[in-house]
Amino acid sequence: MRWWDIDPVLELERELFPEDAWSRGMFWSELAHSRGPDATRRYVVAENGERIVGYAGLASSGDQADVQTIAVARDQWGTGLGSRLLTDLLRAATAFECAEVMLECRVDNVRAQKLYERFGFEPIGFRRGYYQPGNVDALVMRLTDPSTSVQGTDTHG
Repeated sequence: MRWWDIDPVLELERELFPEDAWSRGMFWSELAHSRGPDATRRYVVAENGERIVGYAGLASSGDQADVQTIAVARDQWGTGLGSRLLTDLLRAATAFECAEVMLECRVDNVRAQKLYERFGFEPIGFRRGYYQPGNVDALVMRLTDPSTSVQGTDTHG
C-alpha cells in the first residue's frame, strides 16, 4: 500500500466497516512506519484491474505481530483473496522474526474467524465492548510460530 492507495482504501473501508472505519490519518500513520530499514508495518492492497478489492495490514513490535486490518470487497468473498492477504501478512511476521501473531475479530464475524482458524489461530480471550459504536465484543486470537502456519495452502476465505 502506498499513499496514493489511501483514498480508494478509505472508500472500501467505509463500505465494509461503516460504524468504525479508520480515518485517513490512521492509514497515513501506519504507512509512515512501513518503509525503510526500521519498518515495523506491512500494508498491502489487492487490485482487480484498476480497482482495489482488498487490503491488509500488520504491525510488529519485538517478537509479536498484530494483524491490524484485513478487508475484502463483498463481491470478492469466497475467492480466496482473504487467505492470500493473510498469507502475505504471516510472511511479513516471519520476516520481522515474530514468534506469535495476535488479532481481534468481532465475535459476530464468523466468516473471518473460520479463515483465521484455518491458518492455526486459536481463541484466547475477549475484549468486552471493543468495537464502537455498538459495544460489540472482540474475540482475541493468537497464532504461535507464524513461520509454520498453513500459509500458502489453497484454502478459500
